[in-house]
Amino acid sequence: MQAKFLLLILGSWLVGEAATFAQQKPNIVLIYADDLGYGDISCNGATKIRTPNIDRIAKEGLQFTNAHASSSTCTPSRFSLLTGTYAWRKTGTGIAPGDAALLIPTDHITLPGVLQKAGYKTGVVGKWHLGLGPKGGPDWNADIKPGPLEIGFTYSFLLPATGDRVPCVYVEKHRIVGLDPTDPIQVSYKEPIGNDPTGKNHPELLKMKYSHGHDQTIVNGVSRIGYMSGGKSARWVDEEMADVLTGKVNQFIEASKNNPFFVYFSTHDIHVPRLPNSRFEGKSGMGPRGDAILQLDWCVGEVTKTLDRLGLTNKTIVIISSDNGPVVDDGYQDEAVTKLNGHKPAGPLRGGKYSAFDAGTRVPFIVRWPGKVKPGTSDALVSQVDLLASFAALTGQSLDKAEARDSFNMIDTFLGKSKKSREYVIEHALNGTLSLLQNNWKYIEPSNGQAFMREVSIETGYTPQPQLYDLKADLGETKNLAGQNPQIVTKLGALLNSVREKESSK
Repeated sequence: MQAKFLLLILGSWLVGEAATFAQQKPNIVLIYADDLGYGDISCNGATKIRTPNIDRIAKEGLQFTNAHASSSTCTPSRFSLLTGTYAWRKTGTGIAPGDAALLIPTDHITLPGVLQKAGYKTGVVGKWHLGLGPKGGPDWNADIKPGPLEIGFTYSFLLPATGDRVPCVYVEKHRIVGLDPTDPIQVSYKEPIGNDPTGKNHPELLKMKYSHGHDQTIVNGVSRIGYMSGGKSARWVDEEMADVLTGKVNQFIEASKNNPFFVYFSTHDIHVPRLPNSRFEGKSGMGPRGDAILQLDWCVGEVTKTLDRLGLTNKTIVIISSDNGPVVDDGYQDEAVTKLNGHKPAGPLRGGKYSAFDAGTRVPFIVRWPGKVKPGTSDALVSQVDLLASFAALTGQSLDKAEARDSFNMIDTFLGKSKKSREYVIEHALNGTLSLLQNNWKYIEPSNGQAFMREVSIETGYTPQPQLYDLKADLGETKNLAGQNPQIVTKLGALLNSVREKESSK
């Protein structure tokens, strides 16, 4: 009897110790905004708009001034973030159509997979845009897999692609939410299907008109990219999206609070179409784009309130960043240009989304972990591609050299224990142009393409000649110094080529 009692006591002690050990691993909340520019938040100098909840995280955490997404567009940045491998190494990782198959191989090491192996519950909520289903694309009316659950996430609630692409439905785990089986969904990116009106043929039905593209199937009074029919009961309402997604994030945190968790909150804001909730409508004085920034800041506040309420703030690393730089007019007539009112979405940087210039990839990046990360700023050169190796190291895991080969362990820099920069950072633009940053220098390789994208009013940085900028003296990349520094051009070009020539996957 006494032996059984001792075993019971020992078992209870071991369970308690396991729970204590589990909570020694920090929770991780990654809030990944969409198209948020370096200058779009007040802690980065914006004066025409205020972002108090993001500012709070910056004040309580470490704010990076030289942090980069790996690409100036969404799909490749997200691929690199989750795999630790540059997307340009793999074919088919450009901006994905809404019916693309899963782009991340299910046998590839991933950020959520590494954390799940370390005992984390792993969730993704929001924009996905990395494809779903097998080769040929998903069957929207059946189980939609492979997807996030097959690459390391234990829970998922998604926009399959983007807010401006069909299908305009939520996918939870493997199924479309609220789908009526008697009203099946059809999706096409090649030709019209069904009888739903399009923006091109019925502009009188639109509550937000398109400026270029975005003239196909109308959902919720907005015409999208691609054709969709069916699924009427499952279609989202854009104005409710931020509330729905933030609610799912908070539910995941609540359900996971007793064990370490990682949640990748991939917001829709501030991507087009910008249709924020009526609570924010007209509040910024900058039109829907400014109102969407206020809504994004609200989302951050709601998540941090949940962490505070559950007593998890000091146990949780919160990271705020963006998938690429800003774009103002990206396909809809939403007054974003006319109501800028002196606001500079890219701050002091040149270019924007799609561009090889720094505004395309230099993005907000803030890390808060109270009691562990000393508040302040860091000018260390860092890249989102390093989160995988860094969190592997934080959770005591070692990676094979062939795994996540572009991801370096920068955990001490991310946590402010070191100001060591990455040896170099590679940036990727829409047309495939690569750039390399090392120390104060930025090299942009020669490329072909239009120097100015008129549709979105962005300088691309695509030129047939090499470009070299001293970012310490010329952050706005106004003076090309390639002609005066041929040796530096040769050196950086050779380094870029050596990285590029590492084995790429097909």
